[in-house]
Amino acid sequence: MDADMITLSGVRAVGHHGVYPDEKRDGQEFVVDATLSLSLRRAAETDDVVDTVHYGELAERLVRIVEGEAVDLLETLAQRLADAVLADRRVDAVTITVHKPQAPIPVPFGDVAVTISRSRP
Repeated sequence: MDADMITLSGVRAVGHHGVYPDEKRDGQEFVVDATLSLSLRRAAETDDVVDTVHYGELAERLVRIVEGEAVDLLETLAQRLADAVLADRRVDAVTITVHKPQAPIPVPFGDVAVTISRSRP
């Protein structure tokens, strides 16, 4: 089994996720990192983008989810993102990190993030 990866970091989108009404009303920026585990052998052999996960299309898919239906928890959003990545049968596993840099935390902080790892059963 190959241990290849594609990493897409810092995908930014405005979403309306959070437990507080003003978060759902006003929205805020979320940042997504995704690391996909898959075999890149065929893509390396053919040098053809159709034999790999197109990271531009992947970024657009992630943004649509962040901009889509609001959820309360980062954990739920991360799971939705992971499910979308794993919908591509070429992907064996994915690690998703969702950052919420403007989270309503009453003390100074740099970032808050949730990271989940999911694999194909």
